[in-house]
Amino acid sequence: MSAVGTAGVHVFGVRHLSPGGAWHLLRFLDEVKPTAVLVEGPSDASSEIRHIVRNETVPPIAILAYTDQVPVHTVLWPFASYSPEYAALKWADRNGAESAFIDLPSSVTLALRSARQKEAPEGAGDKLPDGESEALDEDANAGQPRDAEEQSSNADSKQPGSTDAIPSAGADDESSRSGSPEVSLYERVAALAGEPDYDTYWERHYEHNLSPDVYRQTVKAFSSSMRSLTIAGEREQAVHEFAHNAVRESYMKRGIQEMIDAGHKPDKIVVVCGAYHAEALENTDGAMTDAELKTLPSVSSKLTMMPYSYFRLSSLSGYGAGNNAPGYYEAMWQAMQEGTLEGLPHVYLSAVAARLRESGTFRSTAEVIEAVRMAESLAALHGGSQPALVDLRDAAKTLLGRGELSVVADALAFMDVGTGIGALAEGVSQTPVQDDLNRQLKELKLDKYRTTVAQELTLDLRENRRVKSEAAAFLDLNRSFLLHRLALIGISLAQVKPSSQQEASWAEHWVLQWSPEAEIQTVEASLMGETIEIAAARTLSQKLAACTAIAEASSLIRTACLCGMASQLAASLTALDALAADSRDVVQLAAAISELSKAVSYGDVRRMDTAPLLPLLEKLFLRASLFLLEASGCNDEAAMGMMEAIGSLHNAAQEHAGQVDEELWLAKLTELSSRDDRNPRLSGLACAILMERGVLSAEACEQEVSRRLSPGIPAELGAGWFEGLAQRNRYALVSRIALWEQLNAYIAGLEKEQFARALVFLRRAFSVFAPREKTMVAEVLGELWGVDAGQAAELLSGELNEQEEKQIEELNEFDFEDF
Repeated sequence: MSAVGTAGVHVFGVRHLSPGGAWHLLRFLDEVKPTAVLVEGPSDASSEIRHIVRNETVPPIAILAYTDQVPVHTVLWPFASYSPEYAALKWADRNGAESAFIDLPSSVTLALRSARQKEAPEGAGDKLPDGESEALDEDANAGQPRDAEEQSSNADSKQPGSTDAIPSAGADDESSRSGSPEVSLYERVAALAGEPDYDTYWERHYEHNLSPDVYRQTVKAFSSSMRSLTIAGEREQAVHEFAHNAVRESYMKRGIQEMIDAGHKPDKIVVVCGAYHAEALENTDGAMTDAELKTLPSVSSKLTMMPYSYFRLSSLSGYGAGNNAPGYYEAMWQAMQEGTLEGLPHVYLSAVAARLRESGTFRSTAEVIEAVRMAESLAALHGGSQPALVDLRDAAKTLLGRGELSVVADALAFMDVGTGIGALAEGVSQTPVQDDLNRQLKELKLDKYRTTVAQELTLDLRENRRVKSEAAAFLDLNRSFLLHRLALIGISLAQVKPSSQQEASWAEHWVLQWSPEAEIQTVEASLMGETIEIAAARTLSQKLAACTAIAEASSLIRTACLCGMASQLAASLTALDALAADSRDVVQLAAAISELSKAVSYGDVRRMDTAPLLPLLEKLFLRASLFLLEASGCNDEAAMGMMEAIGSLHNAAQEHAGQVDEELWLAKLTELSSRDDRNPRLSGLACAILMERGVLSAEACEQEVSRRLSPGIPAELGAGWFEGLAQRNRYALVSRIALWEQLNAYIAGLEKEQFARALVFLRRAFSVFAPREKTMVAEVLGELWGVDAGQAAELLSGELNEQEEKQIEELNEFDFEDF
């Protein structure tokens, strides 16, 4: 292509996400009537313009580029309805003009980004670890926020790239990204203008400026000055940014020249770019040659379109390329189109008052009127033609919040950020996984939950016999399969909530909330397979291959059941069997047995054949029973896990009595109950289970109590054993008067130091008693002590005073090894 300099093209510099810029640009396009509109954006995304401008497309939306190999890196170019670039593309479509993106291809952008991360000096803002992101467009241009966001993630673990971009005032803001305390150039501009921040400066001087000639000339002059100042920077960071921008501008000049070579007259070409680049693109001197183009780095990547949200676009999400109030700017854009910009303060503050009323805080019309007047007065003090957002917020806080920001904070956030969420027309270019997810959401009647507002969904997994088709009969079950698969592959569309019926295997409660992050995660999932099911199966297979713990493998078995993946269930069983073959870890074995038991219990409702689980459950239960005594010779810290494990094993023995060796289990518990060389809490727990099952007779129980609570038995053995005994069947314990007589005598006979030890065990033991159980114990003790039973109950169940609480805490922290 030719590299001869060419003058005469129209370059319109804008601030991305600027309603004022979009308003002026549309009038400029109507005046020039170009045959070609060139927009700053990834050139390889020009084919997506036809989707961007469709009537069915609802901004905010974004172009997403991503590497097709792990680790996944992504770059985003978002558009709002008030983006000048979006307005330009829509104008071109309405008026039959050719349109194209002319910035570096996304494959080059991703490669350059990766190179800059590796080469940037330590501490520079460009160098980011995986999982973080930073806006990529270097458009300082009159405070231009950057328009593309880079993210990275490790697809192996299926964790999404971080969505928290590093905020930045603009490309020149070296101090904010290098950690220097220096004030940025933009902050200094705002300070000189008497404004609290640069966004307010820009809004007051440019967004509210509806004079076409003045707007374009002042933006051009301002950005030219800022460009000179930033290019003159000597910091290494500024050198990196200048070089990167020089490459981009050379490529954009190439795109302009190509359009001229294609037959468009220069004066019929309008270039829409960040104002920072406007001066450089007024001619094509230095346009990138074919030879230079071949030297650009590139990575294998793909493009897709995705819906976006106002929250994600806002600075509140941490996105450095966004603005602080997309909802507010959307309202400003609508007012500009309707010619009612002067009425925006009335609309904004009235809407804030309406939100307050909805939340139960009433504000009168008179207060709204006064708030508008106050905002107008604040604007006048700064020489503004009308209130800026900061004036509206101050007025809302003062008059509608009556001086308290907390009163109006939620209403302001709603108005400033908004809940806007984009939409794409059906059939818009998507990855196969995106297409599959969209299809399933529609088939399962879940597409209505695809909003930024969290919504609850309750599923009944049982067959609905009142409908005719199988799809309708098992609608909720298939929904459950999909939501669990999404959770497995890391797509954060839904989160499960604990069921109100804890033991109900047929009920599930979910909270669904769509976010742009979920869309990105869906794109990343395409590396794992072409459908949600394939991606989930491959993810589970990878997790199984990396699995090294019994409990982890057993949880994957349950995951396979929840996801309805029978083939992965078999692989999970094999992995668990191999890990457990030589294990003597009763806690891990019990956790695996518990997971297997749960999977078996809801196998029928999920239409999964869980029969293959039973032989493994039996095998693991046998190993856990055989190694119970060995594992019970542990300290008090380990005993906590063992107590939970014994409970899980006993539940499994009862639930699967026909499959596991219950006789062996009870025999091992009997042996543990009688052993003095095992942890006393575990021996006490074993005794309680045997009493509960009727294996230990009342006479034998009294003998064991007498033996364990005999005079001279150390507190950690006696009181510790009672703590274990009190874990189960407490109503039966209360009725055994002999037990309390023996415990009372035992405590009374302890020396001071041993008594202090015993208190710790007893306090833990009684902490699990219900209030009614504590009252019953108090009544029994009252009889033993010869006091009124009611008074004893009131005394022992009453709240501790501050001094008593302090004494108990001191006991808990006391180092008994000093005795």
